[in-house]
Amino acid sequence: MQLNYIANASVPSSSGRTLAVIDPSDGQPFDEIQRSNADDIDAAVHAARQCYQAVWQRMAPVDRGRLLQKLSAKVLEHADELTALEQRDCGKPTKQARADAVALARYFEFYAGACDKLHGETIPYLDGYSVLTWREPHGVTGHIIPWNYPMQIFGRSVGGALAAGNVCVVKPAEDACLSLIRVAQLAAEVGFPPGAINIVTGYGHEVGDALARHPGIDHISFTGSPKVGTIIQQVAAERHCPVTLELGGKSPQIIFADADLDAAVPVVLNAIVQNAGQTCSAGSRVLIDSLIYEPLLERLGHAFEKLRVGPAAMDLDVGPLIRQSQQQRVWDFLSDAQVAGIPMMAQGVVVDEAPEGGFYQAPTLLRDVPVGHRLAQEEVFGPVLSAMAFQDEDHAVELANATQFGLVAGIWTRDGARQFRMAKRVHSGQVFINNYGAGGGVELPFGGVKSSGYGREKGFEALYGFTTLKTVAIKHG
Repeated sequence: MQLNYIANASVPSSSGRTLAVIDPSDGQPFDEIQRSNADDIDAAVHAARQCYQAVWQRMAPVDRGRLLQKLSAKVLEHADELTALEQRDCGKPTKQARADAVALARYFEFYAGACDKLHGETIPYLDGYSVLTWREPHGVTGHIIPWNYPMQIFGRSVGGALAAGNVCVVKPAEDACLSLIRVAQLAAEVGFPPGAINIVTGYGHEVGDALARHPGIDHISFTGSPKVGTIIQQVAAERHCPVTLELGGKSPQIIFADADLDAAVPVVLNAIVQNAGQTCSAGSRVLIDSLIYEPLLERLGHAFEKLRVGPAAMDLDVGPLIRQSQQQRVWDFLSDAQVAGIPMMAQGVVVDEAPEGGFYQAPTLLRDVPVGHRLAQEEVFGPVLSAMAFQDEDHAVELANATQFGLVAGIWTRDGARQFRMAKRVHSGQVFINNYGAGGGVELPFGGVKSSGYGREKGFEALYGFTTLKTVAIKHG
């Protein structure tokens, strides 16, 4: 049984209740986590506040950085263990789970080096005055982490908050807690003071809601759905608490006739099947120049048909979806496509060895998807790619921007002028030209526009969101 981790100690929930941990590969329970409540959040916030006031805010930035560097090394030392936890908890194939563990270490490494480089400025002003600014941490930050990339999102969110001088209370998704509990334990082993990192598990409507409402939380970072993001904004606004929100996307890959198709096809494929399509930045729409629509669809179709889906331990192209309700969500989208007469171009294969109780979905390529259909508008969060044709640049921009989201876009063309024109006209927080994702890019600020949220995580830019700016004006005659 897994316990909460508060003030460097494993503690049961005051509720006395637990939740089953389900292996997505076979649908069977294999562990338990705490079904926590508002009292547990209160205990974690109290521990965090004590740590902040007594230790963390007094610690030199360089010493915070050294702790984060030690934690980075510790994560790499335990990469096999963390990979196994993430694999079974989330259903990730081994190579994907290991990539997440390595990325977590990289986040800590990056923010370790940033701790003592968060500088202020001096401002030229009136004669007889000296004016300067400096950045101060919020204090106690709350982090609501989703189930699709628990280690990576913990790294980019908690790593940045700690580097900026905050202490953290973390509510992981109830579907994916195990790796984060272990990381908090590793942090204690390398010397993080009690209360710097606190993990409280449970349901969103119980624990997440209590975290967002707690008056002792000074900033909230949330990654999840627009619907829940709206609720968190409303709750936080009641006490004027700042928030950083990453709320998903319906990201387009825009492929022009002059693109290097040999380079584009494997990247487009990976951008929709990575983590079984359960990725906020998944390239879930492919917009194809009408001049190459049919031949490129044929190439993509052949690539989809080669994909193999199976249990995480088999380390195939695609693992299971996280839970049965997510599997049903994908089925509902595909059923709607069938009713609407949207043609299926190709599918991958679920291998015979896949356990019957697992939450599997064969990657699916759909063609001629109408721009107004929900498959072109809503986040499926599964391995489903919607293809549509465009006639020219203006039409491509119209299709790309025709959703409520604006997280990521991919543009494939050899025309340098077109690259810049398209990058400026597409509404998204990140634009990748002749690539997609840039290898993860810990250094690259990440966040969206429109319903994809606001604020930025990753990179140095994240530190500004985890701090407030103070202006000091000194009159000296």
